[in-house]
Amino acid sequence: MTTLSTMLSQDCTKSAVLFNSKKRILEYIAELAHQQLPDTSEYAILESLMTRERLGSTGIGGGIAIPHGKLKDVEQPVLVFVVSQDPIQFDAIDNQAVDIFCAILIPENQCQLHLNTLASIAKLLSKKELTRKIRHAQSDQDLYQILLSANQETER
Repeated sequence: MTTLSTMLSQDCTKSAVLFNSKKRILEYIAELAHQQLPDTSEYAILESLMTRERLGSTGIGGGIAIPHGKLKDVEQPVLVFVVSQDPIQFDAIDNQAVDIFCAILIPENQCQLHLNTLASIAKLLSKKELTRKIRHAQSDQDLYQILLSANQETER
């Protein structure tokens, strides 16, 4: 069973980043994901995220977006969790700017895993107390620990 803790690495967890556009934050997410997926180009990762965004924004409301994409030749799903210091316009369903980005990159042939992962992350991020903690994380390490703790509580 794939869990948040197996998909998320400390290298892909960043707090208080400074970007001012949807394209730049997605480029940054692709850059971080490429570190976990060295055999997949940043361009291919970015393209998978952008392809999904063209279908409709992954901004789910409440300042949260879950950009996601499917990748060929990838064995394991990868999560990139980024908190922006200033909210970014992201065409979210509630028209609110977004500051919490949880990107999911899934092997192309694992549709059920993709849906399950999206659902569990959306459920996790629907907890107001958790999103407050996420927004107030003092460092990348702090953010990573907050996410792991929240995930452990969910798995109990």
